Amino acid sequence: MKGGMFEAGDIAVYPAYGVAVVEHIERREVNGCSQSFYVLRILNNDVTIMVPTDNAPKVGMRQLINKRKVNKVYDVLKDFKSANLDTSETWNRRYRNYRQRIRSGSIMDVASVLRDLYLLSKNKELSTGEKRILDSARNLVVKEISFACQKEEAKVWSEIENAFKNGNKKRKKKS
Repeated sequence: MKGGMFEAGDIAVYPAYGVAVVEHIERREVNGCSQSFYVLRILNNDVTIMVPTDNAPKVGMRQLINKRKVNKVYDVLKDFKSANLDTSETWNRRYRNYRQRIRSGSIMDVASVLRDLYLLSKNKELSTGEKRILDSARNLVVKEISFACQKEEAKVWSEIENAFKNGNKKRKKKS
């Protein structure tokens, strides 16, 4: 990545889709105007999408997190005090809130959704939509940490589960 622009071969994160490789940059005519697009291949499912280069920052496309930020992600996952476990809200309102947080592009927001839904699933049955969001958040967080730390995804998920266990121990001690 040079000067805020991605280059072919760069690894990027596209909100709600996850880790992607910039396959190439191409110019296309759109409504009579020539425009540049990043052609991204989402690594989770090999889907190819095009993102206007000018819109990339606006839609939350960003660089992969570094190893230092990975520790902060684990801190969010273990921070049970900040979890939003309000079940008085209807499931569809919670669902919209979770989707919005995932679409923000912030790994910290996605990690908080993962933590909240993981904890909620321990106390009650999740709706089908919430289960899909939980899976999506898990995949997004695991994939990004896996790439950032160059670890196998199974190892990363094991570490996340340990973070949840450690967060739960702290919560029980304070109760």
